[in-house]
Amino acid sequence: MSHARTTVSSFRRTTTAGAREAIAPAAPWIEWFARVGYAAKALLYTVVGVLALQSALGNGGETTGSRGALTTLVRQDFGALILVVIAAGLFGYAAWRIIEAILDPEHRGTSAKGLALRTSFAVRGIVHAALGLQAVRLATGTARGRGHAVEAWTARLLDAPFGRWLVVGVGLAVAGYGIYQLYRAWVAKLSRQLDLASLSQDARSWLVHVCRCGIAARGIVFGICGWYLVRAGIVHDATAAADTGEALGVIAHQRFGDVLLAVVAAGLIAYGAYEIVQARYRVIRPA
Repeated sequence: MSHARTTVSSFRRTTTAGAREAIAPAAPWIEWFARVGYAAKALLYTVVGVLALQSALGNGGETTGSRGALTTLVRQDFGALILVVIAAGLFGYAAWRIIEAILDPEHRGTSAKGLALRTSFAVRGIVHAALGLQAVRLATGTARGRGHAVEAWTARLLDAPFGRWLVVGVGLAVAGYGIYQLYRAWVAKLSRQLDLASLSQDARSWLVHVCRCGIAARGIVFGICGWYLVRAGIVHDATAAADTGEALGVIAHQRFGDVLLAVVAAGLIAYGAYEIVQARYRVIRPA
């Protein structure tokens, strides 16, 4: 048994090394597109935050998510071109995340925590690839409308064997990710991911504060989305699921909802700033 495990481990290391060698020539391009992807995410979160803030202040706007932000952008001057650039960045970001999940360049390992993180990288890659595809469809005029992607995917899961428990499990994972974001915001675990050595101490401190606000706001939104997914699984009703826009709507309908929505919206704008920081200072190892 021990010999078999050693053989499998050796085969895995050899395969991974070969894959890294194959990807190495494309690594600079993957890194560049990943940074464009961070900038694209910054723009989307900023648009979502600004629209929500306008809604909270009674100045128009709406509570929407990334797909709604894409729809808003495509209506602007040169909107189609903007969306093509965004799509390229999102595809590059998705490729890097998937490669990160498979090749593990940061050596997360195969422990329970390591595998959970690598799985989350793969999921993020798939989600952003789908968002990039939506950007392409909007830019080329082939999109079928904004629709309700979360409800559609929830309905598909509910129709699968053990669908109710699958949806509950996904909801718990999303809510757990939201709680983890709140934890990250609290402890400010950013030093491993960002290379801020070129900045002054005051600039680093200011950036970290802004990033923490943004990460916390995103964690709140993910927590609400996760809770509504859990509820959708329990009641076996896909329409009970909530995306980002609907989660912001839930906040708006609470007591002092306008104030709460304004605070979370400002946080999402701060998260957009955090993504810009990542585009510039994130340590990216494609292989």
